[in-house]
This record gives sequence, structure tokens and C-alpha cells, in this order.
Amino acid sequence: MKPAADDFLPLAPAMLHILLSLAAEDMHGYGIMQEVARQSDGRYKLGPGTLYDNLQRLMKQGLVQEAGAGSEDSRRRYYRLSSLGRRVLSAEIERLEAVVNEARLYLTPPKTRRA
Repeated sequence: MKPAADDFLPLAPAMLHILLSLAAEDMHGYGIMQEVARQSDGRYKLGPGTLYDNLQRLMKQGLVQEAGAGSEDSRRRYYRLSSLGRRVLSAEIERLEAVVNEARLYLTPPKTRRA
């Protein structure tokens, strides 16, 4: 039986950022760290230990696959989002959108009525 995308939710922040960085193209580790920093405007930074620990976990879960060596440097390992990883990322984005929409309901000031 195939695992359901919801079985992996909610994602830890590091995992979410890694999957998001791999959504557009295959990347090597340093490229992932740079993309995470770029996407978050520098507010979220992954260190090498956090990155590679999470990449190993994501590969074990089948969300990320090793894509082989890149053309510019055969020593670097490249990673890609698997089809399951793409489904999990989509499900997490939907979940987060629902959370944000719910939060907006509570943060919107009530309208006052005029007498």
C-alpha cells in the first residue's frame, strides 16, 4: 500500500524548506542551503548538519531521491524531489494555507456597528 501524503504531515520547518527548495530543480547540498536562505529572505538558514540529517531522513521516507552527479562537478551529490515528495509538499502547503486562513479570521478586528 502506498503511503498517503497526509501521513507525513505536519512537516518540520527544515524538511518543508528542503522540499520547497527542490520543487523547481535538482540541487546539491550547498545549493539547497542557498535556496532556503533566498526563499526565506535570510530568516531561515540551514547548517550542513541539519541539512544532511534531514536529507537522509527524507530519502529514507522516499520524499527525496539522489539524482546523481551534476554535469559541472562530478563530486557533488544532487538531490531531487520524488513524486511522493511533491504530493507531500502540496499537501503541506494546503494545510498551511488553511492554518493561515483560520488565523486571519481571528486576527481581523470585528466591525463595529453604528447606532
